[in-house]
Amino acid sequence: MPCRYGFVVLDVRLLRSDMERVRAAVASRGDDPGPLAEALNLDVRRRHLLARRDDLRHEVKQLSAEIGKLHREGRRGEAVESTERSRMLGDETKAVAAQADELGRRLEDLLMRVANLPAEDCPVGAGAEDNPVLRVENFTPDRYGPHQRVPHWDFTAEMGLLDVERATKLSGAMFAMFRREGAMLARALVQFALDRNADLYEEVRPPTLVHTDTMTSTGHLPRFADDAYHLERDNLWAIPTAEVPLTSLCRDEVLVEDDLPMRLMAHTSCFRREAGAAGRDTRGLLRVHEFDKVEILAYATPEQAPAMHTELLERAEGAVAELSLAYRIVDICTGDLGGAAARTFDIEVYSPGTDRWLECSSVSWFSDYQARRANVRYRPAGGRGTRLVHTLNGSALAVPRVWAALTETWRRPDGSIEVPPPLRPYMRGLEVIR
Repeated sequence: MPCRYGFVVLDVRLLRSDMERVRAAVASRGDDPGPLAEALNLDVRRRHLLARRDDLRHEVKQLSAEIGKLHREGRRGEAVESTERSRMLGDETKAVAAQADELGRRLEDLLMRVANLPAEDCPVGAGAEDNPVLRVENFTPDRYGPHQRVPHWDFTAEMGLLDVERATKLSGAMFAMFRREGAMLARALVQFALDRNADLYEEVRPPTLVHTDTMTSTGHLPRFADDAYHLERDNLWAIPTAEVPLTSLCRDEVLVEDDLPMRLMAHTSCFRREAGAAGRDTRGLLRVHEFDKVEILAYATPEQAPAMHTELLERAEGAVAELSLAYRIVDICTGDLGGAAARTFDIEVYSPGTDRWLECSSVSWFSDYQARRANVRYRPAGGRGTRLVHTLNGSALAVPRVWAALTETWRRPDGSIEVPPPLRPYMRGLEVIR
């Protein structure tokens, strides 16, 4: 899957130099490019004000020198006039600077709502229906027997493994509760994902409640506020993914190039309001408000990013392959990209009980879009100055849909569920759930 990672993430300098290119990229997402013209207008006005501010400061500086000279020469009357002139210019400088700051805030707020630009090799499309399927693995439609064609919510409820009814009593619709061996299986999936990435990835257990700045850094705010849980009393947000705290781990820091790529992984609970779920199938584990997930994430240089994207995809793909599940790799088109992503590959696992492909991992490259918001930089080896890092992440394993596909795929004719061999060490030796 060769990728060209050469497209610059949106910043105001790109608007100045190549507005048509930016407009076309934004339009390819299905977004309105209209705000870009407003942003450019704000930038022009702000730069004009900043230039005027600098001219005024220079004039005040010259006057200060002149006033000192007048005093030394005993020309007090002229010094008083120049002092009054300097005071008036100082007041004007403050007013002009305040106007420039206000335009800067409006410009920043506007650009914060503009999505990342798709990578140049991202397929163009209007929505999910235009996503190319790159390949399908381990899938033969006629390999599944009638016992595997039963939806997970039917037989796992009867077995006491999944209790949606009581979860709804406790928390409301679209919450789920695992019990007995079902809970063991969910925990086994998490530990399996952590262990298979522990060779290279540093494990982190970040907080699940974060500040607004932390959510803003990844692009989840302000665009997707309606999909997040907000604790207004403390102004904290429940994370929708460990990507959020991990991306801000090095916020406002300058890293050393020799330490890149920096690889991190985290198991957290994730919370999503799913505000747009009306009319969608929400039975069983197809769509839930809270779920466990292992995230893998990397900070990288722009040159390291292509190989890192491939590595993350291989790691996520390897997990479902080891569990002998059928899956496919989908290339996400411009109209279906997440707001912060420049390039994304989805892994969809096959659910024989529902005869559907379920997204279980999105592996994304964000160019420097998130790093620009979080101000994460690195100092090039032997070079001057600093550069923005590139961020990438993916779900090493998201529990609900993998749990669903696994219980359906590994179900036996007698109704029991065989535990895949890679998970048995985490199931207290259990080989079959009866």
